[in-house]
Amino acid sequence: MIEYKGYLGVIDFDPELDAFHGTVTNTNDVITFYGSSVTELRQEMQKSIEEYLEFCQEQGKKPESPFSGKLMIETSPELHRRIALNAARRHLNLNVYIQEVLEKGVAAE
Repeated sequence: MIEYKGYLGVIDFDPELDAFHGTVTNTNDVITFYGSSVTELRQEMQKSIEEYLEFCQEQGKKPESPFSGKLMIETSPELHRRIALNAARRHLNLNVYIQEVLEKGVAAE
């Protein structure tokens, strides 16, 4: 994975092109790039993101920011209830409690 201006690119090998293909993963807009080396992948990712930002500016559109900090999830009503009860027992705001649980889960990996 490579990063530029907060955007994260994930790399796969494309055997048909005999080159690496990258996709920016933390935006809903499609940003892709190709390269044959790490240096070329980094350059092409930067170029693609700069072109994306310029395109948005030309269109009068605000570029989608990578990782806004807002995370929307859907769960069962029962799990929602259990999470809310656990947060209340610890005298925590639901968002604070969920953030703590997620941080512990990610740290365990």
